[in-house]
Amino acid sequence: MFTASAPGRVNLIGEHIDYNGGMVLPAALAIGLEVDLEPRAGDVVTIRADHYEEAAKRQMDESANGHWSDPALGAVLQARSMGLLSGGADLAIRSTIPEGSGLSSSAALIVAILKAARAAGADGNRPDPSDTEIAVAARAVENDFMGVPCGIMDQMAVALAAPGTAMALNTKTLTHSIVDLPRSHGVVVVHSGRTRRLTDGRYAALKEECDTAKAHFGTDDLCLLDPAEIARSNLAEPYRRRAYHCATEHRRVLSAIAALQAQDIPALGRAMNDSHISMRDDFEMSLPAIDTLVADACELGAKGARLTGGGFGGCIVAVVDKTRQDAWLSQLLDRHSGARFIGAV
Repeated sequence: MFTASAPGRVNLIGEHIDYNGGMVLPAALAIGLEVDLEPRAGDVVTIRADHYEEAAKRQMDESANGHWSDPALGAVLQARSMGLLSGGADLAIRSTIPEGSGLSSSAALIVAILKAARAAGADGNRPDPSDTEIAVAARAVENDFMGVPCGIMDQMAVALAAPGTAMALNTKTLTHSIVDLPRSHGVVVVHSGRTRRLTDGRYAALKEECDTAKAHFGTDDLCLLDPAEIARSNLAEPYRRRAYHCATEHRRVLSAIAALQAQDIPALGRAMNDSHISMRDDFEMSLPAIDTLVADACELGAKGARLTGGGFGGCIVAVVDKTRQDAWLSQLLDRHSGARFIGAV
């Protein structure tokens, strides 16, 4: 049996720009998942998970069908295509990442399975795939098998980042650097109580709108366009606003990286707050309940707060003075009975 793990991730800033040529700033969380993988002959994949009472039994010739086991089946298929497995597998999954939270449970699962398969398929006659190659392969599972047109941020973060640090990632080149998180402030993740799935179509619709904007400007990198050029363009709505979010969000990420490096918490907070406004107004990926949660987080003392993840539900992330974190969290949850604390970085 081969065991591997991967953390959940929270994105401090840089939403929906990892497929538009931008910089992102994810951080690994202490919560995560662990996978036991036992290779088996034949074309059957059995999947047991601690969140589900019944095990799944899938055939290798099946397509994704919206079942919770789709990411696991896709990961085994990908491992076979990489030469890491020759048959099927028995999988046992233990997770502390809430599903539908926007904390990359599917990316963590796929990466963990691929890492376990890497160990199972270790061959002294060939080099093992690197963690970056594992991340790229995991993205292919979501894009090609599951039909989720996501970028590379989640997979890179859960494959390479360590809890307590953030990854400044250039999603175009995959170059990255590790940035220390604030010493005086905690990065707190709170679930809104609203769940969502990336496969429900709204994520794909936003991706398609960005593709329309790319075609208009003749570029694959909306993030690198001048926001002023976008603002004065004749591109129709909502495509202009989608492009404007991408270009301005990229610049907010650069500001946030500089703020972290200088330990300038007010500047980091401003970038996060402006990011949420852009996600709400220009990218239209928030919900009124989440907007209220973010506003209350700031009113109660967070230096910055924003929706994190693919949108339409899931979690917010806030930067809070560590000396006030417990009191702040208690007051916030008192105002929002459906919300719950996920963790702090």
